[in-house]
Amino acid sequence: MGNWVRKTLGELTSYMTKGIAPKYVEAEGVGTIRVLNQKCNRNYEISYVDSRIHDLTAKDVSSEKMISAGDVLINSTGVGTAGRVAQIWDIPTPTTIDGHMILLRPTAEILPLYYGYAIKSFQKQIEELAEGSTGQTEINRNRLRNEIVISFPVDQDEQQMIGRLLANIDGKIKNNEMINNNLEQQALALFRHYFMNYEPYGGSAPSSWTAVSLDDVCVRITDGSHYSPADDPDAPYPMYSVKDMETYGFNSSSCKHITEEEFHRMQKNDCVPRLNDILVAKDGSYLKEIFICSEERNEAILSSIAIFRPDTEIIMPEILLYLLKQPSVRKDVGDNYVSGSALPRIVLKDFKKYSFLLPPMTEQSKIGSVLHSIRMQTKANIDEVQRLSALRDALLPRLMSGELDVSNLDL
Repeated sequence: MGNWVRKTLGELTSYMTKGIAPKYVEAEGVGTIRVLNQKCNRNYEISYVDSRIHDLTAKDVSSEKMISAGDVLINSTGVGTAGRVAQIWDIPTPTTIDGHMILLRPTAEILPLYYGYAIKSFQKQIEELAEGSTGQTEINRNRLRNEIVISFPVDQDEQQMIGRLLANIDGKIKNNEMINNNLEQQALALFRHYFMNYEPYGGSAPSSWTAVSLDDVCVRITDGSHYSPADDPDAPYPMYSVKDMETYGFNSSSCKHITEEEFHRMQKNDCVPRLNDILVAKDGSYLKEIFICSEERNEAILSSIAIFRPDTEIIMPEILLYLLKQPSVRKDVGDNYVSGSALPRIVLKDFKKYSFLLPPMTEQSKIGSVLHSIRMQTKANIDEVQRLSALRDALLPRLMSGELDVSNLDL
């Protein structure tokens, strides 16, 4: 292993700045520059879903504030998200950041790939640099420059080897996520083909199909606990809200934890999901995330999440899952079953009455078994993603400190 040195993040950063002031009128689809915000920073990657197009000029955005491949972005504000780190490589359109994010660009002394992973290895410490009141915390950039000290090999070939090893793991994770997205689109299209467009039946539902409501096909429709126990980081039981939901499950890194006594209290109130329960984002971004419980775990949920417990003698869980996932259902729910403007939420007592045509179980099984196979393949991919993520997170600090010699690793 070659010579290693230690320098502050400020010494290794050629440019650090906050983004533009968020004062511009949105002009989605006709603007010139895409603007990222803290919502775009997810799991060390940048998503463009929550970004906006603005009509901006060089007077508004200097050339330095336009994002380049390899730049590191850190959320400067945000409840529970301040300090979140991501590195950006894919920039399909001219892009900048708003004032809720910080842009960092490395010096020539350190390769961008190594620089990004080195900063990610200090994720927890960077989060602790947030100052201010509970709702108005912001990352202190002077402390960011001076208190984060990075170890790195002088030899940039060694930097490249370390960066590429970690990037290969992330590449496998991303590939699995792409496969899952493709499987999800296939499942949704298959459901529409059979149960919404009725194409195998000549374009109309057979007479043997019956009109049912969600209440008819579920043994229980409810939401999680309306009582929120205090967070106890050292307690063993996770407690999730809608903000912890992801496409196929919960993000355990962001959730609160509760004591055994509080967990059993929530379990008694049926706020602990069971096998085959379908969990639905109820408050805020309603129906944005919907997934099935593939196994029973000791974890509780709060009222921002709804539970749909299918009667498996009447409906296959996957049939109900992919019904609720349909974009047309989400629009219908938004038009008819949601209340509140500041925080829209599904009104479950009304949504229970949502009706649809249900085929006999023999007909459900023709496509339900395929949907089940897709879900099981998706779960296997998710399990591998979790293993790879754990491997990356274990390797990251040891590689970034020089504790592990990358030349001795056979990966």
